[in-house]
Amino acid sequence: MSEEHEVTFEQTDAGASKTFPMQCSALRKNGHVVIKGRPCKIVEMSTSKTGKHGHAKVHLVGIDIFTNKKYEDLSPSTHNMDVPNVVRNEYVLINIEDGFLSLMLQDGSTKDDVKVPDGELGEKLEAEFEDGKELLVSVVSSMGEEHALTYKEAPQS
Repeated sequence: MSEEHEVTFEQTDAGASKTFPMQCSALRKNGHVVIKGRPCKIVEMSTSKTGKHGHAKVHLVGIDIFTNKKYEDLSPSTHNMDVPNVVRNEYVLINIEDGFLSLMLQDGSTKDDVKVPDGELGEKLEAEFEDGKELLVSVVSSMGEEHALTYKEAPQS
């Protein structure tokens, strides 16, 4: 076999795709959907019947799970829309440095690439951490983005 036929396959992520298709009519309120390229939680949904030969349309209103920005979309009920894979993990906060959280993973290693949340949430988190409280941070990942969305005090054992 000559060298020109040698093929190398690049390794990609662990097969977990960022989104999966779902028919519009199967989407539900409080579920997730991708609107204008952003992962959103569905807050409103209505279906409208159209003319004699038209298709029913689904009107979706979603709130971006990371920015809380509101998005709307209108799509035929028979069409597929992308649904983002949303993963939520809880980590123990071990340090805050240069605007980033240092989080302890299950295996004992650390994760240092999650930003301190903006605004009041971040300020409260930093203040409580400074007070010596042991905090659990909820990190939500979807479509290649990660944000610390909530935190709570760790239960005292």
